[in-house]
Amino acid sequence: MVASVNIPRLDLHDYLYGSEEQKERFSDDIGKAFNETGFVTITNHGLSKELISELYTEVKNVFSLPEEAKLKYEKPELAGQRGYTSKGREKAKDAHTPDLKEFWQIGQFVEDDDPVKNSYPDNIEVSEYPGFNQVTKKVYQQLEKAGKHLLNAISVYLGLPQDYFEDKVHNGNSILRAIHYFPIENPDDLPADAVRAGAHEDINLITLLIGASADGLEVLTREGEWFAIKAQGEDIVVNVGDMLQRLTNNKLRSTTHRVVNPPRQLMKTSRYSVPFFLHPKAKMDLSCLPSCVTDAHPKAYNNITAGEYLDERLREIGLKK
Repeated sequence: MVASVNIPRLDLHDYLYGSEEQKERFSDDIGKAFNETGFVTITNHGLSKELISELYTEVKNVFSLPEEAKLKYEKPELAGQRGYTSKGREKAKDAHTPDLKEFWQIGQFVEDDDPVKNSYPDNIEVSEYPGFNQVTKKVYQQLEKAGKHLLNAISVYLGLPQDYFEDKVHNGNSILRAIHYFPIENPDDLPADAVRAGAHEDINLITLLIGASADGLEVLTREGEWFAIKAQGEDIVVNVGDMLQRLTNNKLRSTTHRVVNPPRQLMKTSRYSVPFFLHPKAKMDLSCLPSCVTDAHPKAYNNITAGEYLDERLREIGLKK
């Protein structure tokens, strides 16, 4: 095991219901891990074992649909932000070969009078499996809730008011992505650089990942070594995205990670994964926090809004022209 890899297992109940000392320790622990590796695993996050099981059943159902059935849910004009995105569409930034995956994205459910609703496309519902629409909405809202709690803890670590992110992420442009890393039938026919998910950093503030159906997730350490991440049971894996890295002027690290191909004997099997990308509203200012800019750490990024940054990145990964 690489000695410098600090990926602690934290209990969200400590932050929500613990003593002042437990809450403070939780904030310190998540901040320290996000400063060093950008990853933690979280238990007691609010998703039951039954809900996670139901989610994966419905996800497998949708990806088992015939190709022509899935393609009717693909809307290229939405840049992959809603509905189905077929194989060969997305690649890691600066990569030449697309990832070996297909995916489905669900966006925000605006249920109050927030005018931001007019700027979001409607979610695309699956007619063949209505249970998929119901369970993904439930999971989306549970992970959004957990993510807001984690951002509160991060705010405290950064010396900001606990509710610093609240108005910025309320009805934010968050995405729940169901991914199918499809079976690789002819490994010898693959380009040499073809992988399930090329080395990349996430775009958003934080990502909450429900334990995948198989191993494969790896994080790049400061020493330049790849380290496999394994969550226990129903834990979720949480990592920093580029928006939070920009905001904190690199104090919190958006760590490079990838999903590697399985051993040859397992290449003909599927892998499923469901990350939740917590985004703010498009108008959020991502300018570096003044408290994170010092003589030792001068401002590293130009001023930009979350919407402008997302647009730039979607073009880089091939989803937007």
